Amino acid sequence: MRAQVLAAPAPIADAPLRLEERPLPEPGPGEVRVRVHANGCCRTDLHVVEGDLDLPHLPIVPGHQVVGVVEALGDGCERLAVGDRVGIAWLHRTCGVCAACRRGEENLCERADFTGWTVDGGYADACTVPEDFAVRLPDGLADLAAAPLLCAGVIGYRALRRAEVEPGERVALVGFGSSAHLAIQVLHHWGCEVAVLTRGVEHRALARELGAAWVGEVGDDPPWPADRVVNFTPAGETVPRSLELVRPGGTVSLAGIHMSPIPTFEYALLWGERSLRSVANMTRRDAEELMAIAADAGLHAEVTTYPLEATNEALRAIADDRVRGSAVVEMASGG
Repeated sequence: MRAQVLAAPAPIADAPLRLEERPLPEPGPGEVRVRVHANGCCRTDLHVVEGDLDLPHLPIVPGHQVVGVVEALGDGCERLAVGDRVGIAWLHRTCGVCAACRRGEENLCERADFTGWTVDGGYADACTVPEDFAVRLPDGLADLAAAPLLCAGVIGYRALRRAEVEPGERVALVGFGSSAHLAIQVLHHWGCEVAVLTRGVEHRALARELGAAWVGEVGDDPPWPADRVVNFTPAGETVPRSLELVRPGGTVSLAGIHMSPIPTFEYALLWGERSLRSVANMTRRDAEELMAIAADAGLHAEVTTYPLEATNEALRAIADDRVRGSAVVEMASGG
């Protein structure tokens, strides 16, 4: 099979992923092998490739928004069958026994594996996943539409939950890339009024098309203080700005796995019982809930597709903020 392999991190401009031929992976006990149809591209993949995240295993095949079909079952599999269409998300497996797992906080598992970071992911013709962590996909949700939901969508949904968004509230989104353009659709489904603060003419245009009540740049002031703010940027300097946008008693959530240093700021920005929360990974429940919303609300992703051979190009487009909505690697025939 074909796979895009990272042997050593490097700037994306250097095209560090190399297309290789590899044997098909064999599923172990309790695992399934998935024939990949599409894989959404995520800024986290860019952080992996460029070495912003520690890389415990090299070489590694990145990619963690995988859509495909089960083609082989390991011993003991009972939940899935060959031919089932599934998604594979960031959370690859958890230990089930650590303190976080026992509390029901599997996203904080001390010994978790993550797709495309600690284990091989979906920039390949096939990959494996524990069947308990494969996400069933709703009928009628096309492969290209489903792929961005598996991280961009799920993390955006969790960020909304971490911000404690209630139906009908006013919500400000800082940054408007792959995740935010899906989150705004969930917010509209909940009857929320949305302001978007983002750089880039294309991002602002898409926000308007998707029904934002107000659109501006990060330094601009929306017409109202937000009940909740969700920050989708990797830029730490936008955190104090996010706190300026939220009302007393409101909540700011930070959706990124990686962020540049946050500058010091006056306590007055946090005072008034404002809350600042991070978002760490996702849970299987998050994915299941979002898939139900996707089917009910008709969530759709704006996508730009790339062949597997052009994965470096797709990630460079993300780095340069040239992607309208989400980038998705779409598989052609492979071995």
